[in-house]
Amino acid sequence: MRLAPRAGTYWSAERNPALIAVPVLLIVAIVISDLLIPTEGHLGPLLVVAPALTASFGGLRLTALIGGLAVAALTVVSVADGTITTSYRQSEIIALVLVSAFTVVFVRLRERHQAELQQVRSVAEAAQQVVLQPLPELIGPLRLACDYQAAEDQARIGGDLYAAVRTPGGTRLLIGDVRGKGLPAIGDASLLLGAFRSVAYRAPPLPALYAHLEATVSWKAAQAGGDGLQEDAAVESFITAILVDFPDDRPEVRILNCGHPPPLRLAADGLTPLDPSQPAPPIGLGLLQPSHPGVDTFPFAPGDILLLYTDGVTEARDGSGRFYPLAERVASWRGRETPEDLVRHVREDLLAYCGGRLGDDAALITVRRERAGIVLSHGPQTVDAPSALSGGPEPGPSTRVPPSTPERE
Repeated sequence: MRLAPRAGTYWSAERNPALIAVPVLLIVAIVISDLLIPTEGHLGPLLVVAPALTASFGGLRLTALIGGLAVAALTVVSVADGTITTSYRQSEIIALVLVSAFTVVFVRLRERHQAELQQVRSVAEAAQQVVLQPLPELIGPLRLACDYQAAEDQARIGGDLYAAVRTPGGTRLLIGDVRGKGLPAIGDASLLLGAFRSVAYRAPPLPALYAHLEATVSWKAAQAGGDGLQEDAAVESFITAILVDFPDDRPEVRILNCGHPPPLRLAADGLTPLDPSQPAPPIGLGLLQPSHPGVDTFPFAPGDILLLYTDGVTEARDGSGRFYPLAERVASWRGRETPEDLVRHVREDLLAYCGGRLGDDAALITVRRERAGIVLSHGPQTVDAPSALSGGPEPGPSTRVPPSTPERE
């Protein structure tokens, strides 16, 4: 899995040592000018530029060193031209000392702020690993690749979520998008992922799993709204999602879509959007819009690739305001031998299309079936605490369906 924040550029002497030469050469040039070039004016006051310039890229010690060199240079010039005892030259030296000292204090405060910011980032990265655990490259007969682009600068966490767990007879996968983005969405994402991991490995039917997730998110909305469920609180807490079941012993995939963009299947016969025949409401709105969600079954043979994504991908815009044509781009590409190749290609093309700036968090997951007919797991591959929800394995279809036609269970 790749987490890719878009960090700003910070110029520093460590990254570009040649920057140190700029204030040094400035000091040398001013000293030579004052000593060797006859002039009625003096350039000594310009030495204040050297420590101020160094503060823009250097650390505490380097800034103090350049400030000391500037003061020493002005003192040498004053002694050489015999003005060291004059009041105006002494005022210049005192002013340069004060400016250099203030500059050093400023750099010290900046470094302290950067250290605090780095600590916050470290905590955020730790939270990312807890909330949004990396997907395995191999799970059962499936090969996975994932990419996450956070919309907020300097952020590694946002409102998109995903998880995968093994069941006794297959693999369950969740991808979702919490309303909103950035840090405010982490609570809902954490809640949903915890509910999914604690139950999905027991292989309840997908509608039962959806009902459990719906009840969990609705409970949180009810707590936020006070006594009883308030509609406004529920509307503000919904999550679009897709629940996917990959049975080990059949070349197919079962999908329950909760108001999420439909996944794309890449097979020998081309690219097919797997549109739901009866989508469920987004998680968190089910109690407001009661429904009986349908589970669609599609062929998914060895070598096929399933591309799942969030709307941050398809709603990215170019300079003229046009949405990113994901299906069109993917259908036109060749050389998609591995899920990693496809994820990398989509990520690079997406960022180039929108100029490197996304308006929303964007997640991509590609899944390829390596083989079929083998059950590789005899139990869950998670360590989450069990839930009260239980159920039998997802029932299989009784008939085959054409590649472009979903089968309802």
